[in-house]
This record gives sequence, C-alpha cells and structure tokens, in this order.
Amino acid sequence: MSQTATASATDAKPQRHKVTGDVHLLLRRGDEVLFGRRRNTGFEDGAWHLPSGHLEADESVVDALIREADEEIGVRIEPNDVRFTHIMHNSSSGGRIAFFFTARTWQGEPVNREPDKCGDLKWFAADALPDRMIAYCRTAMAHIAESRPFSIYGW
Repeated sequence: MSQTATASATDAKPQRHKVTGDVHLLLRRGDEVLFGRRRNTGFEDGAWHLPSGHLEADESVVDALIREADEEIGVRIEPNDVRFTHIMHNSSSGGRIAFFFTARTWQGEPVNREPDKCGDLKWFAADALPDRMIAYCRTAMAHIAESRPFSIYGW
C-alpha cells in the first residue's frame, strides 16, 4: 500500500451520525392523556402509543406536531399552545431524536382519522398507563412524570 493511501485511511474522520426526528403529542385532558392503539403498521401492532410522526424536511418540530395532530386525530393546535415536555435520544433504527410536547388546549374533538393504522383512541390517566405500550414511550412517560426533560434510551 502506498504511503498516500495509508495516510488517507489513518486521517479519515468518523462518519457523522444521522438521526430521524419524531414528534409525540401528549394531548392532556385534566390528568388524562390520549393514546391510539396501533394496527397494520408492522411495528408493535396492538400497542398503545401517543399520536406521533416523523419530522419532514423544511419543517419545525412544532409545525410537525401540529400537522400530525390534524392528520391523525383531527384536532387543531395553535403554536402558542404547544409546550416542550421531553426529548429522548433513542437508539432504534440507528438513532432517533424523539421530541415530546404537551397541549392542553386545542380545537375540535379527537377522532381516529387513520383507521388503517390506528384501531382505537382512548384516554388514560397519566399515572395509570396502558399495559401494552412501545417501550421507549413508556420510559419517556416515566421521565415526563418526574419532570426530567432529557433522556437517552437504548444506547
């Protein structure tokens, strides 16, 4: 091997970590939080999960949350009614950043607008969460209950 090839391999910088951004909505009605039961997704079908979705290109996390709330449960949330709640660096799928936001004020009644991916919507007391949940979401909810704004999961 030539000296140039050896130097190039030795001096190579580590590959940058790429992450997917997720947004999660804690729609709060008093002490209750709205969850949807996943179906036909191929991942954790039957588990309860917060209304959520992926961050799209050229979209802020708040804009993504507002869009997902409308798409999934038909409620309209104003940007000023969104409160940051938690952020989690999750190791799944090679690395994700999960943003959790709370809204206590919205317009419209929550309805299941994605029946092909959601079997049911149900309110659960924040201190009596459903038995079957996606594990990282249950962990995030525990951090949120303790007012911890940041966590790392699965690394």
